[in-house]
Amino acid sequence: MLPILILALQTVPMQEATAAPKEPPRFTQCMDLATTDPAKGVVDAGQWRTEGGGVLARQCLGVAYANGGKWAAAAGAFEDAAREAETAKDPRAPQYWASAGNAWIAAQQPAKARAAIDAALATGALAGLDLGEAHLDRARAMVALGDTEAARSDIDRALTYADKDPLAWLLSATLARRAGDLPRAAHDITEALRRSGDDPSVQLEAGNIAAASGNEADARTAWARVIELAPGTGLASAARKALEQFSATEK
Repeated sequence: MLPILILALQTVPMQEATAAPKEPPRFTQCMDLATTDPAKGVVDAGQWRTEGGGVLARQCLGVAYANGGKWAAAAGAFEDAAREAETAKDPRAPQYWASAGNAWIAAQQPAKARAAIDAALATGALAGLDLGEAHLDRARAMVALGDTEAARSDIDRALTYADKDPLAWLLSATLARRAGDLPRAAHDITEALRRSGDDPSVQLEAGNIAAASGNEADARTAWARVIELAPGTGLASAARKALEQFSATEK
């Protein structure tokens, strides 16, 4: 499921940086714990850090905190990793900053997310999908901060490099609908549906755009699909409430 603003990751993934140092077996051990038992992973990463584990120990700590849902702590660990990496001229620093930004978004602290992502982008080292995802995360932060103009600029850049990510198309469609650009919204939600048609958040927005365009039949279909895909959730409740507008007009 792809929430419009916050992507609740099970982990905060680290893209392998170009020419990054080889990861030792101790890292694999720590990451296994961080994934399967986050509480033990936090302890293990902390111990490894005191033994000289460096940036990889901090990365593992961030992943363990993220898997435990402690997003602010995860963001702090990734920021510490980024600073240490910069001091050591380790090429993984931009990815650590980007992961910190992602975690700050999940912690619902968009200003800190923007600062971390700005640091990642300022290095000029991100490329391809990494660059696209960084712009996507900054767009999410800017939406949360109420700066839709900046969010649009970032999401357009994200679509250049991360066009396979349905979240990028979903956010783009939502921004277009809110700006009153319904043709753009319809195009972008179609792209999101192509990539993730069984995601209830995508179907919810598809219904919103259809309703805004005066297409009651498609709106009903999309919102009914949300209820089918995610019964008992907040998304399903939002879909039911949206459907009520049609019941009111029938009376």
